[in-house]
Amino acid sequence: MNPTPFDVNTLNWNEQGLIPAIAQDWQTGEVLMMAWMNPESLQLTVNEGRAIYWSRSRQRLWRKGEESGNVQRLEELRIDCDADTILLRVEQVGGVACHTGRRSCFYFRFDEGQWHVTDPVITDPNTLYGKRDD
Repeated sequence: MNPTPFDVNTLNWNEQGLIPAIAQDWQTGEVLMMAWMNPESLQLTVNEGRAIYWSRSRQRLWRKGEESGNVQRLEELRIDCDADTILLRVEQVGGVACHTGRRSCFYFRFDEGQWHVTDPVITDPNTLYGKRDD
């Protein structure tokens, strides 16, 4: 497969050279997660057909699913009207997008003055990533 030319300079990157990227289930429209991309991660996402983000905490590229196996296969790539947010429409392999073991990172709902957990853990995070201290 030949890499697809993609001009990352057409996007409005923030002061850190990053852009927010929202991952959405390509069939249901469910919002799975939000992460950050830099020009390199966006180009690699386009070239490899899978979500690759920039990890601000690790200061390195992060291939979604590299540890857990829960890869996001790219089905469609969009930008918003201001060209400052990316929408990745993906197939969520393994069904888990969140590091907590849930389908979506958006599992808190505000109701009656407080936050409530709405979605169950599908897979124990220790199983996905091994025992974590954080």
